[in-house]
Amino acid sequence: MSSALDEVTPTLDTGRHDRRLARRLEDPQYRAEFERQKRRLMAIDAIVNSLDELREAQGVSKAALAREVDKNPAAIRRLLTASGNPELGTVVALADALDADVVVVPRKQRT
Repeated sequence: MSSALDEVTPTLDTGRHDRRLARRLEDPQYRAEFERQKRRLMAIDAIVNSLDELREAQGVSKAALAREVDKNPAAIRRLLTASGNPELGTVVALADALDADVVVVPRKQRT
């Protein structure tokens, strides 16, 4: 059974965007930058997800963690639940509050 809301909710047509992106990705420079940005966002998400998993494992609420690092609880909830670009200082403060370190590991050796 469908509701009135189902009848008025528009569907998102991403076809135009997908076609435009596909055309732009044919440019090697654009593709290289696109992939670099994608890796960057994936790394940020991985760090934030790791911090949230650590928070859950320690039984710390998001509000308590926010108080520990002197941040607005709503900001910490958004940081831990949505994709974004948190400040490095905030990430380090969260890690410190969870008794963890943020570590950079080289992928490969430069010659």
